[in-house]
Amino acid sequence: MPLRFVFGVHNHQPVGNFDSVFEQAYRDGYTPFLDLIEHYPEVPITLHVSGCLLEWLQAHRPEYVERLRHLVRQGRMEILGGGFYEPILSMLPRWDRHGQIASYTEHLQRLFDCRIRGMWLAERVWEPDFVADLAEAGIEYTLLDDFHFRQAGLDEEQLFGWFLTEDEGRLLKVWPISEPMRYLVPWKSPEEAVGYLREVAHRYRDPVVVCADDGEKFGAWPETHKHCYTDGWLWRFFDLLRANRDWIRFCTLSQALDETASQGVVYLPDCSYREMTEWALPAHRQRLYTELVQSLEHDPRWPRLRSFLRGGMWRNFRAKYPEVREMYCRMLETSSRLHSLSLPAQRQAEVASARQDLYRAQCNCPYWHGAFGGLYLPHLRNAVYHHLIKAENALERVSPDTPPVDAVTSDFNLDTQPEIKLQNAHLAVYVAPHRGGMIYELDVRPIHHNLLATLSRRYEAYHDTIAKVAQGAYAESVVSKVVEGVRFKQTGLEKALIYDRYQRKSLQDHFLSPSTDLAAMTSLHYEELGDFVTGPFDHEVQSSEERVQVTLRRRGQVAGRPLTLTKIVSLKGSGESLGIRYVLEDLPRDLRLRFAVEFQFAGMAAGQEDRYFHYDDRPRAGQLQTLQDVPSVRCFGLTDEWLGLDATLRFSRPTSVWAFPIQTVSQSEGGFEMVHQSTTVMPHWLIEADASGRWEAGLELTLGVIRRST
Repeated sequence: MPLRFVFGVHNHQPVGNFDSVFEQAYRDGYTPFLDLIEHYPEVPITLHVSGCLLEWLQAHRPEYVERLRHLVRQGRMEILGGGFYEPILSMLPRWDRHGQIASYTEHLQRLFDCRIRGMWLAERVWEPDFVADLAEAGIEYTLLDDFHFRQAGLDEEQLFGWFLTEDEGRLLKVWPISEPMRYLVPWKSPEEAVGYLREVAHRYRDPVVVCADDGEKFGAWPETHKHCYTDGWLWRFFDLLRANRDWIRFCTLSQALDETASQGVVYLPDCSYREMTEWALPAHRQRLYTELVQSLEHDPRWPRLRSFLRGGMWRNFRAKYPEVREMYCRMLETSSRLHSLSLPAQRQAEVASARQDLYRAQCNCPYWHGAFGGLYLPHLRNAVYHHLIKAENALERVSPDTPPVDAVTSDFNLDTQPEIKLQNAHLAVYVAPHRGGMIYELDVRPIHHNLLATLSRRYEAYHDTIAKVAQGAYAESVVSKVVEGVRFKQTGLEKALIYDRYQRKSLQDHFLSPSTDLAAMTSLHYEELGDFVTGPFDHEVQSSEERVQVTLRRRGQVAGRPLTLTKIVSLKGSGESLGIRYVLEDLPRDLRLRFAVEFQFAGMAAGQEDRYFHYDDRPRAGQLQTLQDVPSVRCFGLTDEWLGLDATLRFSRPTSVWAFPIQTVSQSEGGFEMVHQSTTVMPHWLIEADASGRWEAGLELTLGVIRRST
């Protein structure tokens, strides 16, 4: 019997990605790949296109979609379903799992006039209870890495066919994706790839080899267009496949499913592809894992040992990165509200629109980080909040009796402690009393933007490579130098490896030495004299029809001396300003202190002329990545003309201001790079107590919309 060979491709661009990235991937990857396969009618393709990408293609490149339709009609292409906006199913409530899958299946069947039998699981993240969810949504089969099957105890010779799995009496068929083929295509020679298929055909009876992976590696990733098309790797590979069709039977997954018997029953553990399980580990454990693998991979026992070695669980990205947990909890808040809403039929169109925004906010890419930017890319995080806020605004419009201003106390971020949400039509302010009394989310609702969707700087295991380069462990690095398989997109990155002591948010209170300056704050070479930045505050909420406020109070320590800090955050029923009042009591008369209040402004881009600082009589004082050390002002602000926002702080007493960028060093498919995450603004005072040991100041943060979002 011949070997059956399935060639599968998964094409995806995340919600919120730049239009230029979609265009580049279309030009360099998706179009030339389609050009190629149209020349090989003998080789049918199994294709998954994420809903995020398909919507762009339908809007901007409908001729491409029509070409896909033609191939489907000819029986040369099978279309896979999935979650509409490429969510990781384990992060979704079960009603959204079913909704995402069912709505995308319906969309694909209507668009391509075909039956959807199988689905692509985002990042191949698997948990056993998915079986019932997929079966309920009408899915017959899915495909996972052979790594999943090895983790279940299967041997290599068992991995060339499909299996049956079950949960709650519901059945699902699962295919293993060949890891050897993932690394052979297109990274080794075409002859080696076909040679592997020949070896499998000789060793096993009636095998099916599934080669399925990201379509972007066929032209969209750096240098792969030249490799695959200009240098002809893919053309040579398909020529070899055609030349060997006497023993290779080309088919889609559904065809192979109908032509072969099950390999048996398997129960797969929670898993993803091997690399993802490594990235899910805490950074120091990831480093130890890598060292262990490197120490064993040349050991003759390694082929037997490797199947017993695995990393972490995907869900732990929510523990590894607090910013992921914040997005996740915010998404759950919106999902739960939408799910529980009961409205008459005439309002269902508005609800459906809100649900689609919720689904877009569930796109997986910003919720994790590995060899790709993911979480570290601000525009992807901004897109999550954009669609969540847009959905919330729609729900506010259809909900009866929505008050003009409101204060809600709940465990919004699922840490067993209460948070407070202050909200009017313009702003939504989330306050965490037990975490320094900070504001951790600040939504400007008319432009659907969270000003605190920032990212703190923290150690990542791959930073070791950057440090080794700086220490001379490799040849001198230059821009575009490749070290350990990763490209350096810029030099001097080692100087940016600064790690924050706390999660960067707003309304965080610092007590500093009077000699502390901007250089000390930017380099983190300063001493924190107080225990207020992350310490718990008592809180009291007051509400009226015109105004809500939360009073936060902490009896803490500064330089070993007791001090009481009270801050009051208030929001009126109308308007775009947040009122903040500070009162310090029991100030030691013999202790000179500098008091600073930290604010973060995220999603206001750096390096652009239309994004700039302003203060008092300086309407343009520099772009948002510049360092600012401004003495004695009454007003300090940031303007982003593209975003359509002016954020201005006004002070009841003259204040000095420090401002500086928060920039992370991360890796992506393009290499190591520095990314602007947010701008820190710190008003600060040399404080002097009055006769009663008291000092106070008022601040007003006005978030003026200069252009509304659509």
